[in-house]
Amino acid sequence: EVQLVESGGGSVQAGGSLRLSCAASGYTVSNYCMGWFRQAPGKEREEVALLNTVGSRNYADSVKGRFTISKDNAKNTLYLQMNSLKPEDTAVYYCAAGRTSYCRNADFDYWGPGTQVTVSS
Repeated sequence: EVQLVESGGGSVQAGGSLRLSCAASGYTVSNYCMGWFRQAPGKEREEVALLNTVGSRNYADSVKGRFTISKDNAKNTLYLQMNSLKPEDTAVYYCAAGRTSYCRNADFDYWGPGTQVTVSS
């Protein structure tokens, strides 16, 4: 059974940083595309960052230059380093895992329960 568990969320002031982690079990992070998504209250879920098996990264325009997605294959964990946080980054952040090595048009079959990130002005 695949399980993804996010951690690292919390409350910070604007300009601060957080690092989200997504620990995977029953799934090998090095073999597949993985990503981070977020959903703010009253808004649709949006893609934040994707990482494929050869290290190619894609970011939403709103987070480029501030967020970095990475994997630690030895720990089987996905990360999202978030710097220069803004109030508009406030959302529940979800880790997602696919079944392909590439991320373009990938379907994400597995999702974590999410972790809340709140950024105050």
